[in-house]
Amino acid sequence: MISINNLTFEIGSRALYDDANWHIKPGDKAGLIGANGAGKSTLLKLIVGDYTPTSGTISMAKDLKIGYLNQDLLSYHSDKSILHVAMEAFERQNQLHAEIEALLHKMETDYSDDILNKLSDKQMEFEALDGYSIEFRAHEILAGLGFSEDEQQRPLATFSGGWRMRVMLARILLQTPDILLLDEPTNHLDLPSIKWLENYLQSFEGSIVIVSHDRYFLDRIINKTVESRKGKLNVYAGNYSFYLEEKSLREEIQGNQFKNQQAKIKQEERLIERFRAKASKAKMVQSRIKALDRMEKVDDIDDDNPEVNFSFKFSKPSGRHVVTLENISKSYPNLEILQDTSAIIEKGDKIALIGANGKGKSTLLRIVADADKEYEGKSIKGHNVSQTFFAQHQLEALHLENTIIQELVNFAPKHTETELRSILGCFLFTGDDVFKKIKVLSGGEKSRVALAKALTADANFLVLDEPTNHLDMASVNILIQALQQFEGTFIVVSHDRYFLDNVANKIWFIEDKEIKEYPGTYQEYEEWNAKRVVKKDTSTPKKVVKEQPKKEKASLSEDKTKLIQRKNKELASLEQQIEASEKSLKEQETNLAKEEIYADAQKLQEATRTYNSAKASLQQLQNSWEELAEEIMGLEG
Repeated sequence: MISINNLTFEIGSRALYDDANWHIKPGDKAGLIGANGAGKSTLLKLIVGDYTPTSGTISMAKDLKIGYLNQDLLSYHSDKSILHVAMEAFERQNQLHAEIEALLHKMETDYSDDILNKLSDKQMEFEALDGYSIEFRAHEILAGLGFSEDEQQRPLATFSGGWRMRVMLARILLQTPDILLLDEPTNHLDLPSIKWLENYLQSFEGSIVIVSHDRYFLDRIINKTVESRKGKLNVYAGNYSFYLEEKSLREEIQGNQFKNQQAKIKQEERLIERFRAKASKAKMVQSRIKALDRMEKVDDIDDDNPEVNFSFKFSKPSGRHVVTLENISKSYPNLEILQDTSAIIEKGDKIALIGANGKGKSTLLRIVADADKEYEGKSIKGHNVSQTFFAQHQLEALHLENTIIQELVNFAPKHTETELRSILGCFLFTGDDVFKKIKVLSGGEKSRVALAKALTADANFLVLDEPTNHLDMASVNILIQALQQFEGTFIVVSHDRYFLDNVANKIWFIEDKEIKEYPGTYQEYEEWNAKRVVKKDTSTPKKVVKEQPKKEKASLSEDKTKLIQRKNKELASLEQQIEASEKSLKEQETNLAKEEIYADAQKLQEATRTYNSAKASLQQLQNSWEELAEEIMGLEG
């Protein structure tokens, strides 16, 4: 499909890629990963021809249709509705539609066979291209990405950058390209839209290359991971979790090879030094020296996952109740967000505030942070609460003439310069980078400086709005470590599920204009919520009757009988799946006992992974069977 051969690309004197190779095959769903600055976005631009390689080739079929989502699309401007902009994807269908309309207009005065034949041909082609369903398909994808029916009729120019990017994504998806190149597609999506996009991409029949820092998103979609590192493209035959395991194994092997080679080199050097002065050994010495020079050196492994080596400092702990919200109501013109709702943030709470965009997350966060005063009710700060609020708009508060290190020294005088440089290193500012002036930094770099400031504040309560934006995976891990060590309280809004699952011990969400709380991790919340949604979907038959008033109402007992019959069919299907799963598991257990498997470390690792996955699937099926059986007994009782 696309073949990258011996690719070299230089920016100034720096080689971003040096003799790199990668072959993208039909059906590949690849995650392109690497540190910021490793050239991921650049590689996508090289593939589509925006940049030209210094040397090497990128070859592909001439008729290959590429859909490319990148941040440059934010500059696209239109006063037409977003539905119209999305439907621009159907170039040929739109052209045919215009021609058909023109021919129909001509027929008002001209009934010639030539016009009729042309109209027939155009209509046949339009139907063959499924032209009559394009508006429905556009509606469907825009709805999946979070646009209501009314919003789909609004001009593109009236939406913010993040929402415009969603429209561009919709237009690309509607083009049904042979390969999708997606550069940070989740950056502007809320959690429901991310899940919708996951489901869409899982069923997408073409190839996909995704640049993303969302490891949960990657794990659910990709079947191959490609790491851009030190000018090379290293391919791993699995998703991101597989990549982490496989890379760890490769690094262990490489580390051992490096140690063994270094020991051999030292031994050879001692031998050379010992006999260098002896004429009788001169030939042997020269031979050894040449052999050392020719030796292909094994690199030592680099630590790509630095650990946090600083601790939060705040001068006084807070009281038990950090923030108390009493009877909060908040509304905008034509939109009510909160209605007479109350909640308490207690000392030690690590709260993830989640939900779809437009449901009031940012509004609630601003109320908690005292950044919004226009509401009914009370927001009461507790005893000794000292707060810092991180939000994207706070980038404007940075002092442009300061260097990065000056900005932090002035803000956090209790920290030593060594500690501050260590923190900045965690956020990708190393060496002389710390002496750059704020005014020359990009938006993403400014965001990282502002986040570093927030983590050095003398605060026992952190309010964080999308802190993982613009961070690569290594930096997200650093932030996770930092927040896990934090002994105070925080509330955070983020769409990065891996981040949330590793830092939160409570989940807040807004439902029916009230603050609801789930006391557990994000993963536990997801499992609980999935069951809750299923129960809603199989709710009482009365609701079904109300939604279909034109049909003759069935009696409650008839509805209940049909429901039980359907549930019993589902139960029988589950029993068949469990039987097949148990049989498969026994076969895999037998496989694990084979000598050719357990004697080969790589085969054993793959077989064990397959077995554990099958075991987990069986357990999930058994849990589903038990829940469904209990539900049937409840209905029959």
